[in-house]
Amino acid sequence: GLPGIGKTSLAVAVCDEMRERNWTVRWSSANADSDVRSIGEMWLGGNPPSSIESISAKLDSKRTLLVLDEAQELNDRHIESVKSLMEACSRTSASVIVVTRAPNPFTELIGFIENRLEGLVPEEALGLLPENLDKSEALEICRAMDGHPLAIKLWEPDDELPGSGAIQEFVENTVIRRLSQPGSTSLDELSLSPIPLLVDELFEPDGADELDDSAILRWVSDFVEPHHLVRNVRRAAWSEEEIAKLHHEQAEKWSSRDGHRALRIEAHHRIFSENLIDAGWIMGNIPLISSEDSAAAAVLLEQATQLLDEERLSEMAADLALERGEAGFASSHIESLPSGPNKIFRESRLARIEGDLSRAEELEQSAMKLMPPEERVRTQISALVRKFDDRLPGPIDPAFASSILSEADSLLLSDLSSEDGEMASLAIDLLRHSISLDIGDLEQAASTRSSLEERLGPNDARVKSLDIKARLVSKSEGLVTEEAMASARKHIESSESPLERIKIIHMALEASHPNCPEWLLNEHSVFNPGSLRGDLPSHRRACSHWWYWRGVLEPSSRLSNWNESIVRLRAAECAGAAKKLTSRLAKEL
Repeated sequence: GLPGIGKTSLAVAVCDEMRERNWTVRWSSANADSDVRSIGEMWLGGNPPSSIESISAKLDSKRTLLVLDEAQELNDRHIESVKSLMEACSRTSASVIVVTRAPNPFTELIGFIENRLEGLVPEEALGLLPENLDKSEALEICRAMDGHPLAIKLWEPDDELPGSGAIQEFVENTVIRRLSQPGSTSLDELSLSPIPLLVDELFEPDGADELDDSAILRWVSDFVEPHHLVRNVRRAAWSEEEIAKLHHEQAEKWSSRDGHRALRIEAHHRIFSENLIDAGWIMGNIPLISSEDSAAAAVLLEQATQLLDEERLSEMAADLALERGEAGFASSHIESLPSGPNKIFRESRLARIEGDLSRAEELEQSAMKLMPPEERVRTQISALVRKFDDRLPGPIDPAFASSILSEADSLLLSDLSSEDGEMASLAIDLLRHSISLDIGDLEQAASTRSSLEERLGPNDARVKSLDIKARLVSKSEGLVTEEAMASARKHIESSESPLERIKIIHMALEASHPNCPEWLLNEHSVFNPGSLRGDLPSHRRACSHWWYWRGVLEPSSRLSNWNESIVRLRAAECAGAAKKLTSRLAKEL
């Protein structure tokens, strides 16, 4: 229905009714940055999964109502995946309501019935006006407003009534025009913002109370935005030049504030200010935004690449899509890149995410042949680490381990500078130590560890991690020792690095399962996988293993947790592990 026609109010009334019938109601409200993960978080809270399969599996319950409000606010970057989530949830035992302004932003929602809200019958709208108003006058007002609930609420006794169908003119010429200067300034600021704001975030907050008293503000928890009818009318009144100027002013104001949220809003204003959009600024700040909200970063990069023909922006957009496991968007940006190793290497990553390992390997080898020596060696080492990590917890195949060690031994480091050569040698030795422990070659592990300590120092976190793993794998009569578990616990409780902490947790789980101590189960349960960075492969792989272990430790939620792990393993380019877990899950079912 139209903005302000009462869609949200009706959905709220339905929710209240269903709660009285002892249903579980889960509500989400979309904005420009909402994606599948954030909607799942609004519905589930805590540390929810982010994949469509896992979210829908967790919500598959009778007497459950799921609501997505303000669906029209979704950005085109995320709308298709959200559409898939809604359709997946509609196939479960839960009931789903999608609330959206006309026209419907979804091309077609399979499994849904569309209901369009129209204006209220005048007699039914009388309750929206003051009780002391003469009934005949009240009916005249309701007819003049075509029964539009928000327009009726916005009416004040001194206002002239609009002609039939002239609600937008009424809002522009009466509701907005009667605002004071502070009220008008606050309205402009809110109308320009890409997302709802806290009142304290407004640079001109003095008009907020006036907007609220005038029924112009819409509250989303603690955040505010204008009712969309008023916002849309206000935006339509500006010329393109005025909009660009207003965005310029807002960009300069937001640049004075710190934090990823301020950066996200500043970036939006820069992009739409025309003269402030700058590829260098975007590329320098997108990683900071993405580290906290990759969905917002994806929206901004999509907008920037449409306005700027800049190869580096397309590379960044492709990389972010790969990190998020969004093959379609990644492919689109990769296709726009010029031929060369950068394009071929990203094509190999895309093939790996899609599960085509042979093509991925072929493309990766082709790309590396075209790279300069330093970049080639870094890529080769990263590939070896990825191959080693592309497996589920458990014993390693000796032949597989031997092949990785052989590849590591064959790397040519002589063409590197002394500094790059030392870094490469260090990375190889760290990999060699892990493999030696996994295959039980404790003598080789001890030798490599001594070399690493000599270069890193005894207090380096990586050396301590190596020692803990060595203690955990050195079992007594097939059982991990109490000393090893105590050492792991001390390190977990003292570590400030989320990655280091979860890696030790996983080591301890693998060493002690199925007799894991309660403290370890609790450490894994309370760990927040959202604290891991989505832009780093090691973090993505650790996150996928967190979901794997949740499935192991919580058999009742195994389907949802392992589905999430599979999706994240693919995004971490661990297609082999994803395939094996898919097979295990199929056997479980």
